[in-house]
Amino acid sequence: MEPKDYTLVSIEGEYAYLREIGESDPEKDIYIALALLPPGVDVGDKLHYEMFAYTPVE
Repeated sequence: MEPKDYTLVSIEGEYAYLREIGESDPEKDIYIALALLPPGVDVGDKLHYEMFAYTPVE
């Protein structure tokens, strides 16, 4: 999978919804376990996905 940037749009229990930056359709949000994201992430944070890892973007 190619590198992409996401915004964390919501957290529901132990799962998070990520939306690709530049995308406006909520139907295309990605549903992912919080355990796969960096510790301490919160709604509104930007994340970079590359090589099966998510890293925070400043």
